[in-house]
Amino acid sequence: MKRTGAGVLVLTAAIGVAVGFLVDQLLTAAARPTFTPTVTLPILLVLLGGIVVLLAVPIRRATRDAKGAGPINPFQAVRIAMLAKASSIVGSAFAGFAGGLALFLLTRPVTPSVESWGAVIATIVSGLALVAAGLVAEHLCTIRKDDDDEHPGDAGPGLDAHHPH
Repeated sequence: MKRTGAGVLVLTAAIGVAVGFLVDQLLTAAARPTFTPTVTLPILLVLLGGIVVLLAVPIRRATRDAKGAGPINPFQAVRIAMLAKASSIVGSAFAGFAGGLALFLLTRPVTPSVESWGAVIATIVSGLALVAAGLVAEHLCTIRKDDDDEHPGDAGPGLDAHHPH
């Protein structure tokens, strides 16, 4: 599994900014109030980030501690790594979406309420925290490369490709 790249996160955030800005633009054009994230959204994003990291810690311990940490369930490790990858992408999307809402608020001639700004900024920060948590959890799920792993074209462990035994 490839790690989450910066390009994917930047692209997801850019799409989120565009969608967030467009949502508020369409709501304003329809004479409706702009979208403001609820207070619980940032809390849930931070909780999700904490849970993802907590799920990844046992995988890290099992891969780094040779003293009876127990076998690693590879399916569980892959599931947690995929959850971490998805979390970083979702965090990027939410941070971008809230960034688009903030960008829209900055373009308005009327100063928005403190509650609107607080919710938008909290969503941006918590989205970025979820990105960080997802990337940390993904790193924690990385399994060290074994010396006996064979690669195509290799002669295998302990064998010299130029001098077969």
